[in-house]
Amino acid sequence: MKTKNILNILSVTVFSIASSYLNAQEKNYVSEVWTADQGKSYRNPILYADYSDPDAIRVGEDYYMTASSFNETPGLPILHSKDMVNWKLENYAIQDILPKEHFSVPRRGDAVWAPSIRFHKGEFYIYWGDPDFGIYMVKTKDPLGKWEEPVLVMEGKGLIDSCPFWDEDGNAYLVHGWAGSRAGVKSILTLNKMNPEGTKILDKGVHVFDGHDAHPTVEGPKMYKRNGYYYIFAPAGGVATGWQLVLRSKNIYGPYEEKIVLEQGTTKINGPHQGAWVDTPYGEDWFYHFQDVDAGGRIVHLQPMKWENDWPVMGIDNNKNGIGEPVLTYKKPNVGKTYPVVTPPETDEFDGERLGLQWQWSANENIVWSSKLPGQKFLRLFSMKVPEGEKNLWNIPNLLTQKFPAPNFAASTKVKLTPEDAKEGKTAGLLIMGLDHQSIVITNKPDGFYLQLRRAEKADKGEEEKILFETKLKGNEAYLKVNVNEPNGLCQFSYSENGKNFIKAGDVFQAKPGKWIGAKVGLYSISTAKAPRGGYADFDWFRITKN
Repeated sequence: MKTKNILNILSVTVFSIASSYLNAQEKNYVSEVWTADQGKSYRNPILYADYSDPDAIRVGEDYYMTASSFNETPGLPILHSKDMVNWKLENYAIQDILPKEHFSVPRRGDAVWAPSIRFHKGEFYIYWGDPDFGIYMVKTKDPLGKWEEPVLVMEGKGLIDSCPFWDEDGNAYLVHGWAGSRAGVKSILTLNKMNPEGTKILDKGVHVFDGHDAHPTVEGPKMYKRNGYYYIFAPAGGVATGWQLVLRSKNIYGPYEEKIVLEQGTTKINGPHQGAWVDTPYGEDWFYHFQDVDAGGRIVHLQPMKWENDWPVMGIDNNKNGIGEPVLTYKKPNVGKTYPVVTPPETDEFDGERLGLQWQWSANENIVWSSKLPGQKFLRLFSMKVPEGEKNLWNIPNLLTQKFPAPNFAASTKVKLTPEDAKEGKTAGLLIMGLDHQSIVITNKPDGFYLQLRRAEKADKGEEEKILFETKLKGNEAYLKVNVNEPNGLCQFSYSENGKNFIKAGDVFQAKPGKWIGAKVGLYSISTAKAPRGGYADFDWFRITKN
């Protein structure tokens, strides 16, 4: 009888703990440093984070968004919204990039380019182009659950920016762009016939648009149909400098008429293009696009949209030239209800059973890089050896990073370094990663533990990381912080041994974007190749706060 009571108590306790954990995971996170929701209105960007090349759809009263993830894993983020303004990061469509072995090391700027998300016959599909391997597709019936294994729909080099389209007659198509770096040509859009299942291309394709004359670097096509017209929405003119182009034709193969529908104009929103047309159940039309803000990455804006003479009109036509310009603030979309404020997660107390969804590795994850045991109130990163000959962190896969969340913020952590048998050569700390990178770390030497500020300029070119600042610590623990400020990611690193009095380390560092992505902030733990194996660093928490 006593045993049974104890078991009952234990099962209730376990259920309670599990429920508490799930509730904590489901709780809406609200950023301290950037929210778009302003009550009855919103401000742009709706996501001040590098959700590059966004695509979005509505299914019933739910909205789903995905974005490019390049070499970072897990990949293809799945964001969900009820009101088009407040977005929650819920899932990833892929855990590993294929081929797995090829992407077991960082292939920065490669892999997952400009995805399209669609809903067809009860299933969610995402298509994307890998410039070196071809066009992949992944699908599921539950976007917040497990996605199936990716399928290589079209093998080839230079195939990028793909979008599926299922016509009313049952025929399926795929429109895509080309990467000049691999294919030798760009600025053209190609349409292929596809099997109805969306798993295989059936022909060599037909070019449907050539942008060389007036719309260089046309890419990122998204295909729709309305009022008997086939539409291709496509950005042109370059990531930071371009415009939004719309093509239309009564025949899917063309010829296509063309019209620029969104441009920077007199606004400060450079290169407004590449995104998604989304409607509401109440008859409103909206357009998502990105803006390239250099170290901050490609951040997501929302523009009002309407139709005139079967052409979309985006934003506000301030100078009456027939081309819309982006808005900074606007009334929120009419979705019939009011929903709570929510933003993608940033801070992680490391109290849950797994890492927060904001974290990504620089390559396909190896399970030995980290440990997060049930009940453990910290994250353990093991001291992984850096390969011989590496001069900086550019080719290191076990960097755990997340996107910049705002133009101004502070990131901080508490770290304890345990080198085990090694007398020297173990290092762990807080990192700003990009084409240049800088970190503040604890490292060990034969006479104790040291705080160092390290920087590598032109890391992608193999330039050597240098120590800019060094001081001896009393022990193996330290509080590390970086304050990031406008303009464009000015970073001041600092440290403390008691968590109260922070001392600046070195001069201000100018963050640089990575390869096709913004700068990232995060944590890492490494070892020199010559140090004995073993060692680890325990991070108590990682917090994003106001400066």
